[in-house]
Amino acid sequence: MKKKPHCVLVPLATVITANLIGTIPTSAQVIQENIEGSAEPSIVEKQPEVLSKSQQNLAIELNAEREKSTFVADNSILQNNSISTVNSSQTNILSINVLAANNQQPMAQVTSVSQLSDVQPTDWAFQALQSLVERYGCIAGYPDGTYRGNRALTRYEFAAGLNTCLDRVNELIATATSNQVTRADLDILRRLQEEFTGELATIRGRVDTLEAQVAELEANQFSTTTRLNGEIVVGATSVLAGDNAAGEPIDRIPTLGQRTRLNLETSFTGADLLTTRLQGNNIVPLGGTNSGPTLTNEGRVEFDGDSGNDIGLALLRYRFPITPRTNVYLAGVGNGFVDLDASSQLNPYFDGGAVSLFALRNPIYNYSGGTGLGVRHLFSDNLELNLGYLVPSLNAGRPAEKNGLFDGNYGALAQVIFSPSDNTRIGLTYINSYSRSFFVGEGLEPELNPDFIPFGTSTGSNLSNVTFGRPVSVNAYGVSGTLGLGANLAVSGWVGYANQRYIGRGDATVWNWGVGLAFPNLGREGNLGGIFVGMEPKVTEISSTLNGGQADPDTSLHLEAFYRYQLTDNIQITPGVIWLTAPNHNANNDDIVIGVLRTVFRY
Repeated sequence: MKKKPHCVLVPLATVITANLIGTIPTSAQVIQENIEGSAEPSIVEKQPEVLSKSQQNLAIELNAEREKSTFVADNSILQNNSISTVNSSQTNILSINVLAANNQQPMAQVTSVSQLSDVQPTDWAFQALQSLVERYGCIAGYPDGTYRGNRALTRYEFAAGLNTCLDRVNELIATATSNQVTRADLDILRRLQEEFTGELATIRGRVDTLEAQVAELEANQFSTTTRLNGEIVVGATSVLAGDNAAGEPIDRIPTLGQRTRLNLETSFTGADLLTTRLQGNNIVPLGGTNSGPTLTNEGRVEFDGDSGNDIGLALLRYRFPITPRTNVYLAGVGNGFVDLDASSQLNPYFDGGAVSLFALRNPIYNYSGGTGLGVRHLFSDNLELNLGYLVPSLNAGRPAEKNGLFDGNYGALAQVIFSPSDNTRIGLTYINSYSRSFFVGEGLEPELNPDFIPFGTSTGSNLSNVTFGRPVSVNAYGVSGTLGLGANLAVSGWVGYANQRYIGRGDATVWNWGVGLAFPNLGREGNLGGIFVGMEPKVTEISSTLNGGQADPDTSLHLEAFYRYQLTDNIQITPGVIWLTAPNHNANNDDIVIGVLRTVFRY
């Protein structure tokens, strides 16, 4: 606050013209911003019309009526449709602290000028503030106890502040304390009120308009209980180097595809959530056991899938609490235990950041899918239990033999998650599944089941994903976890083991592991960098009756790096690279390098 010497300050009329503050509501500025569609520019930048001549003269007259005041009216101050503070070479007629300029709420009513930490007895307007506080009680400051008297304000904000003080004066009069207000004060206040009648009416009109607009939006919104959002992924992929799993050269043909999701999220109680997802895509996987240029499931990108752009129901899930610490999940359609929130919390940065399917989560979670239910119970803030049971959707709704909820394919999960500290989570997982991918007819010849459900982990070697024409029972175990090492570094990883029993033929042992380093907010807030290395599912032992007793001969490493750039709140761009050594766990195959450029639009 600027210091001005030789100043004598007087009661209300001159005090208001000298330094009117008070409870200027933030809503005036907020309403104006909402109606006009953008934030209010600074007063100097806006350059609105100059005060009228009558308004300038009124300010001068108000000052002149108090002979004890040494303030001199300076018309050059009353410009830009605002009443601003000036430097020490200028005189100040009106200075109003504008809380709305910073969209802050005022603190509680100030009862002593000493409560304002940035106001000193040596300040030239100290006596004016003291009079407003102690005599009229219409001063409020910022929440941190400051006054900030050097801020400017618009005419609308001045009108709102003036109206607040007028209400206080009327209250004093009504309570028989009018002897504190002189006739001259009341006359000047009346003239001020008349002068700003237009501005006050404008504020009221804008509030009424805003209320009408809000009412119309509420009446015409999509649903009172449903929120609509969507996601579009546009992905470009290309094999940059290497041969396929058969040792043959791979065509270097870049591809571009999309995956579109439309989510309807409905809450009936505020604590529950029904998610209905419609999805269509046309991204053909780069690999697969019998298709794709790489001829292996290793290195699959996380957003692949091809429905021929046909839109279908991809997820139907209802989550609701039965106790404050227990949530139940009902899945009508889904991709497996991932849709029961069983895995994302154990690999939070890569699940949503990685460009490969393998780096998202421990592959053992993929031994499931479809319809069923799950339970998530928190024993405490540091310990929780997850349970799940899912049946492929095509089987669950069929009342035929080897179908239904309990007589066909299924996946069951039990998982305990420990949180020894705020930045550490460790999960112990057990999964049991049964897949009747093929059935044996009377002639004991395997025939393709028309309700074929892909068996396996969807990643890893071809050998780890075949059934040998037999039903397969799986017992899988996993340890997963994440450790935060500060605000900008986290380590996550897992180990997975599975015993795949091909009923009537023998067993296979499958291992996988992965370790990742995540760099949140790398470069700017919202960005994410990631480095990942691991071994996709590999058959390490197999019965002699399966594949001639030959397990995967070598070890392939999956190396991945990506950088997710948050272009806007709704747009992410992620370049990434996937490098596979000895693809399909066979050292005879040249390394494969895959380039990925993923763009995500959310709305």
